[in-house]
Amino acid sequence: MSMKALFLNCTLKKSPQVSNTRALIDKASYLFKELGVESEVIRVVDYRVAFGISSDEGEGDEWPSILEKIKACDILVIASPIWFGVRSSVAQMVIERLDGTYAEGDPVTGQYPLYGKVGGVMVTGNEDGAHNVSANTLFNLTHLGCTVPPNVDSYWVGDAGPGPSYIEAGGDRHLYTNRTVRYMVHNLVYFAKLLKEHPIPTNLKQLDEEASKVSD
Repeated sequence: MSMKALFLNCTLKKSPQVSNTRALIDKASYLFKELGVESEVIRVVDYRVAFGISSDEGEGDEWPSILEKIKACDILVIASPIWFGVRSSVAQMVIERLDGTYAEGDPVTGQYPLYGKVGGVMVTGNEDGAHNVSANTLFNLTHLGCTVPPNVDSYWVGDAGPGPSYIEAGGDRHLYTNRTVRYMVHNLVYFAKLLKEHPIPTNLKQLDEEASKVSD
């Protein structure tokens, strides 16, 4: 079964600057490859992505090309550094732009474009906030239509305050991170296969009509 994983690296650093978030992504990408899943990484900040909540904000906006890759993938992983205890501004912008997909429901079922995909999250940082970033991002993904399996967050968080980040601190040897990245990859692949074989049948349009009959 052919499957594709897409990572959105929401680092604030443009290429070719070294990204600690990318280093953790590479570990997951290697594990996906072992399971026969192709991976692609997009460093969002390298694109001209406009602020907004639609799928196309007009001339010069490069979000539509990223969105096409999102629609084509089976597994979507949003990877973000922590800044001031929350996800990066780039990750927030990605979620805001995905809001536009609510208006692109299937003409028959009304299902959003992210239905049938599984979502995960990866986080790096030097302070507390990994649970906050993971919780909010995974909730956003499920609300947009993604299926969120168990244990699909993987993170590395160093000492509080300024200090060595994932690469410099040798985070690649951290047991908890190495354990959770494996949980994440294997559960994402399993549920992605499950959804391919058994698509979600829910007809949102029909349920909307039923709800309107009993609502003011």
